[in-house]
Amino acid sequence: MGRRIHFVVDPQGWCCMGLIIFVWLYNTICIPKVILFPHYEEGHISLVAILCYYFCSLFCIVSLLRASVADPGKLPENPKIPITEREYWELCNKCNMMRPKRSHHCSRCGHCVRRMDHHCPWINNCVGEDNHWLFLQLCFYTQILSSYTLILDFCHYYYFLPLKKENWDAFVFRHELALLRISAFMGLIILGGISGLFYTQLMGIFTDTTSIEKMSNCCEDISRPRKPWQQTFSEVFGTHWKILWFIPFRQRQPLRLPCHIANHV
Repeated sequence: MGRRIHFVVDPQGWCCMGLIIFVWLYNTICIPKVILFPHYEEGHISLVAILCYYFCSLFCIVSLLRASVADPGKLPENPKIPITEREYWELCNKCNMMRPKRSHHCSRCGHCVRRMDHHCPWINNCVGEDNHWLFLQLCFYTQILSSYTLILDFCHYYYFLPLKKENWDAFVFRHELALLRISAFMGLIILGGISGLFYTQLMGIFTDTTSIEKMSNCCEDISRPRKPWQQTFSEVFGTHWKILWFIPFRQRQPLRLPCHIANHV
């Protein structure tokens, strides 16, 4: 999407991300095959329910892939520091490079990232200034897809009319109960974990504080005057148009303030 690909060589991250893709692929194949298409064919649900499920699934995987390969805000080797902002830069004691304040050195990636929030093994990438918005979209659409999956699992047994199951010999229908139990289990685990993460991310944006700053209890950041929430969200998503905050296909344009203003707002 107009940005260079950022690829982290980390086997642990590959395994974590592979697990997430497996869960997504399992439910994207299983739920329509066992629930949506059979009930649609028998007239129990409309085509809208199927389209909504695939819509959520598409947005979820797009935000995952883009967040994993997007440059989180890696600083170049010889950054150009504006003369008026030099006092707001500092020297990293790990890579001996100049970086803006609120940047952090990621030991797993081996470089500094602007406004780094944390390193997430589930996307095999850092969450920083340039891909934080994609990570938030990933959390949001994962919650929607997991909730939708759990609702369909529940309705299949307790709300929808029973299926005629003329193709009972098919594998998915002979093992229907086991497949949907696995789906419900994965949905509950993912929904529980991602909901807590999404809440902490939202609170961090509301307070204009990264996860690293919270853990380090940085006095400077805690005492910093708070910005309006509309401004902090606009800076993260790169646009003031709220409807665009939910679109993972677009190109983000940074709206961050200059260092000498951002540190005094």
